[in-house]
Amino acid sequence: MKTIKTPRYDILIAEHTGMCFGVRQAIETTEAALARGPATILGQLAHNPAVKSRLAAQGARAAKLEGSSAPTRHVIITAHGASNRDRKRWRDAGYQVTDTTCPLVKVAHAKLTKVVAEGYQPVIIGKSGHVEVRGLQGDFPNARVILHPDDITSIPPVKRIGIISQTTQPIDRVRALVAEVRRQRPGVEVVYYDTVCHPTKDRQTSLHELCQASELVFAIGGENSNNTAQLARTARKLGCRAHHIVGPDDIREEWLEGVTKIGLTAGTSTLDESLKAVTTRLREIAKKSQLLPQPIS
Repeated sequence: MKTIKTPRYDILIAEHTGMCFGVRQAIETTEAALARGPATILGQLAHNPAVKSRLAAQGARAAKLEGSSAPTRHVIITAHGASNRDRKRWRDAGYQVTDTTCPLVKVAHAKLTKVVAEGYQPVIIGKSGHVEVRGLQGDFPNARVILHPDDITSIPPVKRIGIISQTTQPIDRVRALVAEVRRQRPGVEVVYYDTVCHPTKDRQTSLHELCQASELVFAIGGENSNNTAQLARTARKLGCRAHHIVGPDDIREEWLEGVTKIGLTAGTSTLDESLKAVTTRLREIAKKSQLLPQPIS
C-alpha cells in the first residue's frame, strides 16, 4: 500500500488497483486498429468516460452490439465479450470484426459451454442486463441469471445445475450464492466453476487492507462500472465511509472534514491518469486548507 503524506491527511493507495491487463490490452488493440483506419466500437470498450473520450479523439465511432449496421466496415467487440451469435451476425453482414474480449471473459464463456455440453442447467451469477452477462447468455438463452438468494426460484426444477459467474462479481457473494443454491436444492447435483477474474479478486483483497487503515475511501471509475460500484459497496460493508467517483471534480470538500486517512482504489477499467488526477486534487485541497487563516483561540 502506497502512502502519500499531506499537511492535512494521509492518502493511501491500494496495492492492487486500477486498470486490469484485459482492458489495457483491449485499448491497445483498438488504438492500433484506429491508426490503420476508421472503426466502430460495438458498445463501450470499457465502462469509463475517459476511455471513451480518448478513443473518440482518435476517430472511434459507436454502434450497438445488438444492432445490424455500423458507420464503418470495421467493427470492434469490446473487452466485455459477446455471444458467438453476435460475432457471426456481424461477419455474415460483411463487416471486418476485431475481437478485444478479455481472455478471462473467454474462460467464463468456455466454462458455460462446458456445463451446457455436459447436460447441466446453466446458471450465471451476475447482474442481469450487464453487457458481459448478455454475452454469456446470448448463446444459451435458457441460462438463468441470479444475483440474490430470491433469484434462485427462477432456476427450473432440474437434477443437475452448473454455475459460473460474471468475472467482476465479488467472490464472497458468489460463494455465498453457490452455497445457497445447494441449500435450497438438496439432492440436486450442483457444479460450480470459479470464473471471477484474478484482478477483481486482487482488488477486493487490497480493499480489505485499505479499509483497515482508512476512514474514508474513494472508489474511482465510470458511473456504470460494475466492479467500481462493488468496491464502494464492499468498503461500506467493511465499515468505511465510501464514495464511488468518476474523477476529481466529484470530490466534495465537506466529505474530508475531520478525516486523517483517505483510501483510494479504482475499478478495472479506470485509467492511471484518473487515479493520479484524484490524488492531485486531494493534495491541492490539503494545501489550500493549510493556507487558510486559522481561527483565533
